[in-house]
Amino acid sequence: MSIDQSGNKGPGQALHIMPNPVTPFTPESRAPKIDPSAHVSPLCAVIGDVTVAGNVYIAPLVSIRADEGFPFYIDSGTNLQDGAVLHGLAHGRVTHDGIEYSIYIGKNVSCAHGCIIHGPCKIGDNSFVGFHATVYNASVGEGCFISHNALVTGGVVLKPNSFVPPGIVVDSQEKADSLTQVTESQREFAEEVQSVNHAFPGAYRKIGSQ
Repeated sequence: MSIDQSGNKGPGQALHIMPNPVTPFTPESRAPKIDPSAHVSPLCAVIGDVTVAGNVYIAPLVSIRADEGFPFYIDSGTNLQDGAVLHGLAHGRVTHDGIEYSIYIGKNVSCAHGCIIHGPCKIGDNSFVGFHATVYNASVGEGCFISHNALVTGGVVLKPNSFVPPGIVVDSQEKADSLTQVTESQREFAEEVQSVNHAFPGAYRKIGSQ
C-alpha cells in the first residue's frame, strides 16, 4: 500500500500517483513519498514532491498537485476529504522547523469536502478547514476552526484556536487578530470528525481498495 521514490504503486493505491514533470519552475522530477499506513483512494491524484505521513486518509477525488510549488508535507493523522484540492504557487514558501515548504499541513488536521489549500500556506496541528473553505497565502495556528465557505488569505497569521465564521473573508492581519476563540462545541465537532477519519486508513487497508 505504498510507493517508492521511482513512482511505483502498491496494490489498491491511486492510479495517478506520479512524479512531477520537469518545467522551468520544477527543474527536478520527484515522486510522492507515502507512508505504508496511510490510505490514498484509487480515485485521487498525488503528483510530485509530496510527503504523506502515517495514518493519513486521502478520500476519493482529492487532487494533490506539487507540479508548480513544492514540496508539500501532510503530517500524521490528517484527513483530506472528497474533492479537496492542494496546489501551490511556484515561488511562495512557508517555514516549519527550519524547512521550507509550499504547503505544510500539521498533525490531525481535517480538510473537509471541497476545500482548497493553496500554497504558500501552513496549517497547524488539530485544525479544521470546512466545506469549500479556501486557505491561500496564510499561516493557520494550531487548533483553529475555519468554517464552511470562508477565505483566509493575504499573508495573514491566525493565532492558535482562532475561529473563522462561515463565509467571511480574512484578508488582513487586523481581521485575523479580531477573531474570537474556538468554542468547546466547535472543538468537539472537530474532534469527532478526526475520530471518524482516523478509523479509515486501517479499515480500508483491510479490504484492499476503496
